Amino acid sequence: MNNNGQFDGEYKEVDPENGSPNNSGGPSGPKLWKVVLIALIAGVIGGGVVVGGYSWYQNRQDEQLNSDNSKAKTKTSNVKVNVSSDAEGAFNKIKGAVVSVEAYSKDDRSSSIAGMYGQSGDDSSGSQEEQASEGSGVIYKKSGDTAYVVTNNHVISGADRVETLMSDGHKLKTEVVGHDAVSDLAVLKIDAKYVKQVASFGDSDKISVGETALAIGSPLGSDYATSLTQGIISAKKRTIDVTNSSGVATGQATVIQTDAAINPGNSGGPLINIGGQVIGINSMKLSSAGSSEASVEGMGFAIPSNEVVEIVNQLAENGKVSRPALGISLLDLDYISASDRQKTLKLPDSVTSGIVVMKVNSDSPLKDAGIKKYDVITGLGDKKVKDIVSLREALYEHKIGDKVKVKYYHDGKEKSTNVKLSLEANDSNTSAASNER
Repeated sequence: MNNNGQFDGEYKEVDPENGSPNNSGGPSGPKLWKVVLIALIAGVIGGGVVVGGYSWYQNRQDEQLNSDNSKAKTKTSNVKVNVSSDAEGAFNKIKGAVVSVEAYSKDDRSSSIAGMYGQSGDDSSGSQEEQASEGSGVIYKKSGDTAYVVTNNHVISGADRVETLMSDGHKLKTEVVGHDAVSDLAVLKIDAKYVKQVASFGDSDKISVGETALAIGSPLGSDYATSLTQGIISAKKRTIDVTNSSGVATGQATVIQTDAAINPGNSGGPLINIGGQVIGINSMKLSSAGSSEASVEGMGFAIPSNEVVEIVNQLAENGKVSRPALGISLLDLDYISASDRQKTLKLPDSVTSGIVVMKVNSDSPLKDAGIKKYDVITGLGDKKVKDIVSLREALYEHKIGDKVKVKYYHDGKEKSTNVKLSLEANDSNTSAASNER
């Protein structure tokens, strides 16, 4: 820079020790353009180093990722896990005794469209056999060459032929020993050749609400044979109304309620405790309730084992369960209009329930007791009679030959009489006979 403050085109460094100009920056030192050129070259080289470094880093990362992916491979373990449980043990004790029961009936083809066109079926009588129903059963006894199966009456009701499908796949000819519509139980007989396991009954009075319950059977048929479901005992003694295959009320039943899954085809199969003992025979489930037909889940019912044993023993010995009958035609008082109650039955206003005698059969034990048409029965034994169901419940607590007290109204006056139950229920005098099919 000259004295006028103008740059003279020459760059000089000052010596930091004495403040004098450094001659290295004189005419022989680097010019400004050289400094810029050096900086530019350094920048290019530096940028190259950065780009090259990034590329090397990226390649290194890819190699590591590829190396990490190889770690995703796996294999099965040879470690054995002990998954045995009480439920498994209980199932193993009885699974071989659980069977599928197949019922077949003859379809009268002569009255069908096929019959009209000459397709009469498999035999000359114009009927063709077809499977009517399928349920479950459990082998409860083996004696010599014969084994016995308990199932539901509604599984084999009306069947012309019954077969039993064993758990190992063998299908056996089956004979019906006896059946009972009221308790909905039946006893079957099969060849014991393929029977390897027999179930035992537990005491249903000793079960507890909340304890584990297992249901075994063939839900939806033999394709799902020996299916196991688990739940608990929801109620020990639940009273429900029972109807027969015709929809006629046959009384009430005291049953075990469980939330173990029970589906069509489970009927007749066992409900067991954790010890593998049969505590009930699965009979029905509640799928809807009320006028709204609300869907219901987890409400299955089983006939208690103590009742099963009592009924089975009678069926095995006699082929039926003997129950008394009154030998009358009857009607619930609820179906009688208020005017007829006063004019025809002559009932006082205080009588609002009972059963009306519509006919007294010639063999009825009530005939000699003086009970006549249009009399209203309100009590039997120590039980009140409110309707047909309660009458049958009271009646079935007694045996043939028992004497019971009957309360009734005749011409508006309350009376009572002692009646000997001499008549046995059968198909002709009751819709709840043991041998009803």
